[in-house]
Amino acid sequence: MADNGALKLVGFLFATATVVVMLVAGMVVKGYADGAFSLEPTPTTTSR
Repeated sequence: MADNGALKLVGFLFATATVVVMLVAGMVVKGYADGAFSLEPTPTTTSR
């Protein structure tokens, strides 16, 4: 039998990681929707 306390701890860690990943993904999607990020590369200018 597995220890219930350890299973609760592992479940809490996985739930926390899931919430963090969902928040980060939501922030990235919002950034793309707002135009803060672009999928096309921006031209860079170099002076010589």
